[in-house]
Amino acid sequence: MSGDKATAVEWSAASSRELVARRALFAFLVIATIAGTLALAAYALSAGGFSVLDVLLLVSFGLTLPWTCIGFWNAVIGFCIMRFSRDPIAAVVPAVARVRPDAPITASTAICMFVRNEPPDRVIRNLDAMLREIDAAGVGQRFHLYVLSDTSRSDIAALEDAGFATLTEQWRDRIPVTYRRRDANTGFKAGNFWDFCERWGGQHEFAVTLDTDSFMTAAAIMRLVRIIQADPKLGILQGLVVGLPSASAFARLFQFGMRLGMRSWTIGSAWWQADCGPYWGHNAVIRIAPFVAHCHIPKLPGDGVLDGHVLSHDQIEAAFMRRAGYHVRVLPEEDLGWEQNPPTLIEFLRRDQRWCQGNLQYWPFIKMPDLPPVCRFQLLFAMLMFIGSPAWMGMLIFGTLAAALAPTTADFMHAGAGHALLVLVFVMWFAPHFATELDVLFTPALRRAFGGPLRFLAGMAVMLAFYVLILPTMWFCHTLFMIEILLFGRAIGWAGQVRDDHTVSWAEACKQLWPHAALGWGVIALLALTHPSGIPYALLLAGGPALAVPLAVVSAWPAVGRALVRLGIGRLPEETTPPPALTALALPALAKAEARPV
Repeated sequence: MSGDKATAVEWSAASSRELVARRALFAFLVIATIAGTLALAAYALSAGGFSVLDVLLLVSFGLTLPWTCIGFWNAVIGFCIMRFSRDPIAAVVPAVARVRPDAPITASTAICMFVRNEPPDRVIRNLDAMLREIDAAGVGQRFHLYVLSDTSRSDIAALEDAGFATLTEQWRDRIPVTYRRRDANTGFKAGNFWDFCERWGGQHEFAVTLDTDSFMTAAAIMRLVRIIQADPKLGILQGLVVGLPSASAFARLFQFGMRLGMRSWTIGSAWWQADCGPYWGHNAVIRIAPFVAHCHIPKLPGDGVLDGHVLSHDQIEAAFMRRAGYHVRVLPEEDLGWEQNPPTLIEFLRRDQRWCQGNLQYWPFIKMPDLPPVCRFQLLFAMLMFIGSPAWMGMLIFGTLAAALAPTTADFMHAGAGHALLVLVFVMWFAPHFATELDVLFTPALRRAFGGPLRFLAGMAVMLAFYVLILPTMWFCHTLFMIEILLFGRAIGWAGQVRDDHTVSWAEACKQLWPHAALGWGVIALLALTHPSGIPYALLLAGGPALAVPLAVVSAWPAVGRALVRLGIGRLPEETTPPPALTALALPALAKAEARPV
């Protein structure tokens, strides 16, 4: 063996040992935190002895802890890397340090835009802006845009035919554009992409995947392509996705929280996941040949609600790619791509139901042979995101009943331990947000980008209150949907979304959210009749469902969105210094924010 090869083997072995040590340390921290938190909860509930309700409450709490504790340690590790690493990105994606920013792009890359039953004007606007940037960079000959439609509505199909024909003609001599519409939505989005792979995949080495609400700059696309082009072991490279600036109050607060939470979470998780990273289905680049050879998702046998074609394909494809020996990594940079978040609570919950059903289909794949252990864990973890929701609701219901039946609050819980547990859970809930918040406050350039420290702290306060309301509402929605799946066989498909800002009527909010309100106010009423002093604590889980109807209505009011923009609440760096690519999209939030002083 030559010296260079021996060195490479030794380096690979050392790297493997280090990765095993990282994962072992992470597992120890998570398990120890779960055990310690459970012990504290058991002590807190032991005040009057253990009843059946206490046991159910403790079991429910235990089921919520894996997601909570993993998020906490992702945030802690992510914060340490952000603050103390010379190059946080290279620390979790070593290949980045070896790729020149001006390296020539030699591979042929397909850009795949998936659309279904949504007016195409926004998609065409975004694609045209992206193509202009690619053309200006002088690399148009290396790219081919494919618009892959699964639209079934004839009125929207007619708009697509006309709009994409015009786009194709405009770019005919510079960047090829192909528009295809399938007659049937077979296999949902995964089937749509697989159809592309069978028709045109052999003509390209890579594919960049984009959803209807996705936008990527040419610089971001070229960066991802350069990295995967330089590393033949890399099968999928996922870019970090952040929310587009929005004038909708709901979307604005939601994506402000996601923007803060995702950075520390993603960097921390990339530290221990490494080459078994996630794929989120869009804003990523895929190596087509191994994808075709190894990543086709089989149809689940049976005729049950969770059988048939899989709705949530992305994590399964990532696991299959890793099983084939290729790496899957996430690049945690915030300028690689944007997505448009749902503008209202109703639309948000509707999208969540599709994800819930899709993630519950992962169980058969967890048991498939030869999957790396981390990939099995990721599929299980994705399921826990939704399976944990009934556990949170169980905590609310069992805890309320146990408190109401106790002679005194002292017989229900040791006050000191209960207060410590409440603070601990709150900190772990929001650890990813707190970690990035501290990084922003410690970094002058980031403070200015988010509108200054006062605006940023005000935005954090409003966002935390918003999330305290929305999280339990979301968990109750998951719980109801899973009950409907199990008892009534309810299922949903891949439908179009309403992405434009719009109001929500009181009638619509009541129709959709009356069960949430009934649960929340029922808990408050029961405690008011028995132990009113417990109401403030119950509001952590009951407040959101109780206020779900007015939250859905008020957070969709245009006046509230305008007020948040005017005050700088939830301000994003893209509003402080709008990138030229986003300016070309004429986003209402940027138009309203650009005149506001920082």
